[in-house]
Amino acid sequence: MASNGKSVKQQLREYLAAKQPPAITEAVWQELRRRLAPVSESYLRDLLRDTGLPFDQPYAGIRQHTWEELEQSLREMQQVYTEALAAGDRDRARTCRRQVIAAKDRARFLARSPRTTPEKRAVKEEMTQWMLVWLENPEVFPAWAAARKRARAAICPSRGETDTPESPSVSEGRPPE
Repeated sequence: MASNGKSVKQQLREYLAAKQPPAITEAVWQELRRRLAPVSESYLRDLLRDTGLPFDQPYAGIRQHTWEELEQSLREMQQVYTEALAAGDRDRARTCRRQVIAAKDRARFLARSPRTTPEKRAVKEEMTQWMLVWLENPEVFPAWAAARKRARAAICPSRGETDTPESPSVSEGRPPE
């Protein structure tokens, strides 16, 4: 809740200046959620990403501005998810899945928006597929992503790696083929 009329941004700046955390860990995330309630997780996450501090999963969420960000954050989330299951931490595993589901829903919303360009629609539809694969079986995701990139390279060998999801041309808006 905003204290003394201060905005969430201002309260966050003051917290970070006073505590100077080296990273956004689970403890920092939980304390900020408590202090800044009723702030939304997505808004807090966006503010914290802007700080440039390292950000632990599952609290960092799924980044999907580029293919590289999407793949990296899904791989990081898969690691945390696997560790949570091995430790019997069902709440943490559930948090991981909720993050991927929320990101998938955002990508699907953008893909279906009439204001989205055809190029961005194709990218967001493909990103949605990547997240659906992760949700179906997170342990299979790394091998699936690698196979997907190899298949693209085989389809368009003259373009080499430019068709892979990590390429700048795709991340800058050209849809995958």
